Amino acid sequence: MHAWEAIQKSLNFIESNLGEDIDIEQLAKESALSPFYYQRLFSRLVKKPVREYMKLRRLACACESLADKHRRILDIALDCGFGSHETFTRAFKDAYKMTPEEYRKQPVMLNQFDKPDLLLNYTMIDEGVPLISDGLVLEFNRKKLLQPILFMGVTGIIPIEGQMPLGEATGVDMPGQVWENFHQEKQLIPRIEGGHELGVAYLGDVPEGYFTYFAGAEVAQGIDDSRFVKWELPAREYIVCGFEAENFEQLVTVAINKAVKYSGLWLEKHGLTMDVYSPEMYYDSSPESSYMELWMPVSEKC
Repeated sequence: MHAWEAIQKSLNFIESNLGEDIDIEQLAKESALSPFYYQRLFSRLVKKPVREYMKLRRLACACESLADKHRRILDIALDCGFGSHETFTRAFKDAYKMTPEEYRKQPVMLNQFDKPDLLLNYTMIDEGVPLISDGLVLEFNRKKLLQPILFMGVTGIIPIEGQMPLGEATGVDMPGQVWENFHQEKQLIPRIEGGHELGVAYLGDVPEGYFTYFAGAEVAQGIDDSRFVKWELPAREYIVCGFEAENFEQLVTVAINKAVKYSGLWLEKHGLTMDVYSPEMYYDSSPESSYMELWMPVSEKC
């Protein structure tokens, strides 16, 4: 067994036992490693100490349960492995800057520390070859866009803190709020029938430590409306990472975080560098599957 496989085995064990009392010795035994070496290896591969990781995954578990307002917050805390209401509230506020009670009254999308899929760090695929791993199917292909595509929508100025790195930062999902604003207004946009929706992060004219996030719908060239912002996908060659997940919620959280991380590794291994924007192209979802693409403008490394 490779070292990363041993840690992945313990990650699977943690995920299946979040509500239980888990000790380091038990996890080390599960991984066939000494407690000392297990903790060092875990921190290096997961980028968090074991106990901190377990706390963050328990918080993610609790956030799902808080949507059920018939359940007491104390019961949720205990079911997700927290010893008391006070311990849970303190951990929740540290991660999300609000209490569980405040979140329940005014729910917002939250960034979570995802369960890592370490296989993606040690597997490399060629163009046109699908990769299937832990509920994610992705594939890379080159596409040449002959004509630019125009999108119209809304933007938000987003602080980097609490948003990056994807799948590791905790806090309010600020791009998610931009999407909520877009969906409230999109009936006013003269969208192309059968067109796509797009999200993209770019610097724009923002203070240091922030970025601009755009969410919009495809419109015909020449369309203008002062109520909305326009963004154009340039005509050029792209590496497109297409991926699908079991449902839309998984697609726009865990799946996209994994796809972005793996795309960085994939481009590096193939001697490519990416420009400063990487649009997310959304397709219609169905109960059977949800699919989207990352369009990455790339160039050969010098």
